[in-house]
Amino acid sequence: MSGDSAAFSGDIPHHYDAGLGPVIFAGYAADIARRAAELQPSHVLETAAGTGIVTRSLRDALPATTQLTCTDLQAPMLELARRKFHADERVDFQPADATALPFGDAAFDVVVCQFGVMFYPDKDRAYREVWRVLTCGGRYLFSVWDLHRHNGFARITHDAIARFFPDDPPQFMKIPFSYGFDAIKESLIDAGFSDISATVVQLTRELPDLDLFARGLVYGSPLIDQVRARGGVDAEEIRAAIVRDLAQEFGNPGIMPIQALVFSATKK
Repeated sequence: MSGDSAAFSGDIPHHYDAGLGPVIFAGYAADIARRAAELQPSHVLETAAGTGIVTRSLRDALPATTQLTCTDLQAPMLELARRKFHADERVDFQPADATALPFGDAAFDVVVCQFGVMFYPDKDRAYREVWRVLTCGGRYLFSVWDLHRHNGFARITHDAIARFFPDDPPQFMKIPFSYGFDAIKESLIDAGFSDISATVVQLTRELPDLDLFARGLVYGSPLIDQVRARGGVDAEEIRAAIVRDLAQEFGNPGIMPIQALVFSATKK
C-alpha cells in the first residue's frame, strides 16, 4: 500500500476494530473463514489482516493442527491483532508487504485476504506473489466491496464529507468500492490462476449504536487524515452528519444491507 490511503496508524486501528469491525467486517470474516476451513488446509496465509478480525474467525474455524500465518504491512494494526490470541493458538504474526511476500515458493495451501486487495498499489504484482507462495492446487480466497449503490454506509459517508469539502472532497471512501470484477478477473488470469469464481455475498447487519459506527467511519481509516489535511472542518461535525444520514436511511437503531464479492482462484 502507499500514500494516505494506507496509513492505518495512530488511533485508527482502535476505531477500525471497535466501530467498524462488528458491523461491516465480522460477518464476512465468518463467511470467508468457513470457506477456507472447507478446504482442510495445513498451512494458511492471511494478507492485509488488519486488526485480526478474519484471523480470529480463521483460527476458530480451522483445525487446531493448521498453521496460520497472519501478515499486514501496518505494524499498529498487527499489534492489535496479536492481543486477540493466546500463545498456544498456532498463529504466527509477521509484518509483510503483500506485493513482496517474505515466504518461499509453494509454502501455503490457502491464502486469504478480506477487503485488502483494493488498496494494493501494484495489484498485478500482489496476485503474482500469492500465486508464487501457493502450492499446486492451492486456493486464493479474497473479498472486495461491491459498489456504493449496494453499500449505503459508504455512499452516505462519501456524500456527507463531500458536503463539507465541495471543492476538494476526500476520496478515500471511493477506493474500496470501485474495484470491479472484470479488472480482477484479468489480473488473476494474467497471474496464472484458473478456476476463478466470484460469489455475491449479501448480508444484513444491525446498527445498534450509530454513534459508534459513525465514529468508526470517520476515524477508523486514513479518511480522517484526509479530512485533517484539508482543515477548516471539525471531524465531529462530519460524524454527526453521518449519524443523521444513517438514521434517516436505516433507522436508529437500524438494519442495513451490505454487499461484497468473494473470489476463489486456484493455482494449477
